[in-house]
Amino acid sequence: MAALGAVGLSACTGADEASGDAVTITLAGPNQWSSDPSSFGPEWEELIAAFEEAEPNIQVETVVLPLAEFATTLSTQLSAGTAPELIFNQAPHTPDQVVALDGYLEQPNPYVEGNEQWVDVFKPDYFGPTATNARNAAGNYEFIPFNLFISGLYFNADAFAEAGVDEPPATFGEFIEACGDLKDAGYVPLALDNSYGAQNSVYAPIRSQLQDRYFDEWNVFAPDGTPGTSAQIGAKGFAHAVLTGALDATSTPEIAETMRLMKTVFDECGTPNWSGVTSTGAFTGGEDLVGGEAAMAFGSNFAASNLADVDWEYGTMPFPTITKDDSPLSTDREAQSGANVGGTSYMIPATTEAEQLDAAVKFLQFVSAPERVQPWLDGTGGIPALADATPAPGLEGLMTGSWFEAPRVPARALIPKALAGQAVYTGYLTGSKSLEDQLAELQSSWVENSFELAEDGGWTEDWATR
Repeated sequence: MAALGAVGLSACTGADEASGDAVTITLAGPNQWSSDPSSFGPEWEELIAAFEEAEPNIQVETVVLPLAEFATTLSTQLSAGTAPELIFNQAPHTPDQVVALDGYLEQPNPYVEGNEQWVDVFKPDYFGPTATNARNAAGNYEFIPFNLFISGLYFNADAFAEAGVDEPPATFGEFIEACGDLKDAGYVPLALDNSYGAQNSVYAPIRSQLQDRYFDEWNVFAPDGTPGTSAQIGAKGFAHAVLTGALDATSTPEIAETMRLMKTVFDECGTPNWSGVTSTGAFTGGEDLVGGEAAMAFGSNFAASNLADVDWEYGTMPFPTITKDDSPLSTDREAQSGANVGGTSYMIPATTEAEQLDAAVKFLQFVSAPERVQPWLDGTGGIPALADATPAPGLEGLMTGSWFEAPRVPARALIPKALAGQAVYTGYLTGSKSLEDQLAELQSSWVENSFELAEDGGWTEDWATR
């Protein structure tokens, strides 16, 4: 409650009476780069300092929220009307709780010379009129991406060599075999913890591979939600599939197969006591990879800087491809993740007004200027959402081949707001819940979330109404 109060007070600070026209805005979100509870890191502080130099009448304060709690904290503040001026966009919310940015994006970005529409500075495949996940259920732009996100496997190349794993395993079967070799060599094959992020890192690439066969059947909406097609199934397409019975966790065989293969990874490769390991730091499984105890861990492109001082060689690789030898339901589609706008993205609560609203928009515009944000991207392992910025060095293993391509049928979680951020697969993975019960719970959650999306988006089609 003290933390909530502190952020609430910061959000109400307003103009600094002692400095005339000066305005203070507060930005709150999780630390995606390290386990530091007080700072997003020096690169972030330098970015803010550069903005404050460009805009001397605006001061930006930051509030670092615990990774496991930020969603609940910010969602509570949005409901209470006490959220600060800039908040991490993955907090559960409704479209009316945040500022629609469409009008701003149609105007020039003052920090980009020659720009006529702010939206034009972004890579259109990820953010813009044709991008599937750029807008909310109501069809509005509500956040600005500071970078793109992609996750994958980081591995200790020295551990691989010691275990006789000559190259990163390409297929699921090879991956499980490598886990056995790494165990024999004394390593935890794959560092895992009890977070939803760890579970989804395994779940998502498996499910997206297996369910690719349904692309044509579920592809009935354009990116803006109107009838049509899209390069990737979006939220409305998944909700439609669930509520019409085309996708059912209890009867669509690829979902049960996803859970079975996922449990195999946790049982054969994961940290033995993963359900008791709290998520900390940049990698799954805490510090086991950095400390040399684990041979692999999942991490985002932001995590690379945490390995700068290790005394062993590391590499990055995609999750393995599921072949017909691994599962009869394989589509033979290579594993894909795709860079997306789920990285560092911020939005403005609807309660933000007047000078604070103007200042918050300016900050979002500033980090959308390539020359302004490039130093931050370089220092934080950033992949730019901007057309004229470049990726940070050292991410080649995550940015090549099929893994960097977005799956046509992504593994959309469809988790209702009340369960956001919770590790919903734990019961089955630990053996305390049967597969049948787990699938029934998933289906109930999918239906609930689909109706939430329909309500948030104001969808009036018969299938979208209770």
